[in-house]
Amino acid sequence: MTDTPTTTPEDALPRVQVADLPPRWLEAMNRMGWTELMPVQSLAIPYILAGRDVMVQSRTGSGKTGAFLLPLLEKLNPLQDITQVLILTPTRELANQVFHEAETLFQRTGLRAVAVYGGVGYGPQLAAFRQGAHLVVGTPGRILDHLIRGSLKLDELQILIFDEADRMLSMGFYPDMKEIQRHLPAHRIETHMFSATFPGHVLRLAERFMTAPATLSLSTDHVHVTEVEHVVYEVPGMEKDRLLVRIIEDTNPDRALIFCNTRQRVHYVAVVLQRFGYNAAEISSDLSQAQREDVMSRLRDGSLRFLVATDVAARGIDIPELSHVFQYEPPENPEDYIHRAGRTGRAGASGQAITLIDVVDRLRLFNIAKQYGIDFIEREVPTEEELANLVGQRLTALLEARLRGRDKLQRERMERFLPLIRELADDEEMQDLVAMVLDDTYHETFHKPPPLPAARPAPAREEERQGGRRSRRRGRHRR
Repeated sequence: MTDTPTTTPEDALPRVQVADLPPRWLEAMNRMGWTELMPVQSLAIPYILAGRDVMVQSRTGSGKTGAFLLPLLEKLNPLQDITQVLILTPTRELANQVFHEAETLFQRTGLRAVAVYGGVGYGPQLAAFRQGAHLVVGTPGRILDHLIRGSLKLDELQILIFDEADRMLSMGFYPDMKEIQRHLPAHRIETHMFSATFPGHVLRLAERFMTAPATLSLSTDHVHVTEVEHVVYEVPGMEKDRLLVRIIEDTNPDRALIFCNTRQRVHYVAVVLQRFGYNAAEISSDLSQAQREDVMSRLRDGSLRFLVATDVAARGIDIPELSHVFQYEPPENPEDYIHRAGRTGRAGASGQAITLIDVVDRLRLFNIAKQYGIDFIEREVPTEEELANLVGQRLTALLEARLRGRDKLQRERMERFLPLIRELADDEEMQDLVAMVLDDTYHETFHKPPPLPAARPAPAREEERQGGRRSRRRGRHRR
């Protein structure tokens, strides 16, 4: 097993090893081709088995799906044909991945799972509910659709799992997650949250759904910026501006600083972002003190989303809750990297420092990694097809949410456009009109910060939270 540095609570539970697992777990692992437990599995499984709420910081591909699925072999009752576990995921691809792993692990156990997401028909999902799916995994929007329709009941839910919670919030799913919470039963639900990072808005989400969670962090960063995930993309120098836009579209941060090494490049990057429709501004020594203070005020109150700056211009900027820092290029001075990355991951939260490099920059970044002991995660820029799929899912979720809010008369009014839609769909040239409307809708919504949990003075006590659920449930029964 890889010796991965971890962060655990004071009352930490001992790790579990393969030798500790019961035979049916080993049989299930064998069906998946797993011969050993990954560090995240060894660390998290004891907490889930013990029924403790847990927040696990672990990267994609670390084995986190097995960490929350394997304990379900023990915790689910195949004789009760009711939904006992709900897993929320940000995308249909991840929902399908979790579903297929669950199907393989659950073979010959009597346990049933179903994947639930938009863009497909309701029939197979409804059939799975009628049969009695023990585990439901899906995207928040389609899950909420079924809850409102009454086709999915969570009255006996025992476990709620958030998979890639940070990604779910960047997709704009927070309003749907709040509505799902209204359908949760009054009794305590074991809640587990898995996320690559835990910025402030994810911590606030945990406050609303979890009770005194243990925090487990599998981080290989061990010097200076331990709460920051350091990500690097190697991109061709001539395409860096367009690929920066693509990375921003993929990560969809609520607010971010973007560092460049010169004033000229700061201006160029700010103009590029503005031309793409982003809410961006630059800060430099050319600005008057009043202009500078206006920009900073907009950044702090959330009305400005992206600030582009040099290291000199950014001195004195302190945003307590910043989920992302982008570096259009590595700094000339290695020490400046620490100052840049240190703008995120504050006050107990975590964040991402994302650096774009070309072939020439690689040596400079290698020296930074060596000097400060930083483990950089190399990632590929999403392709245009991958990004089109992602923004399509975001837009579909948005439109489904708006449709849920329409009354009968509004839906009836919509029907007058159905013939036009069919006509446009049959004419390739006219499809540009539909694409324009969808692009405007997406742009107006997602080029603003996504809806996120707001700060509040203190986490609600468990009694208050459960009392709120009971009153909401009584209200629904009265209606």
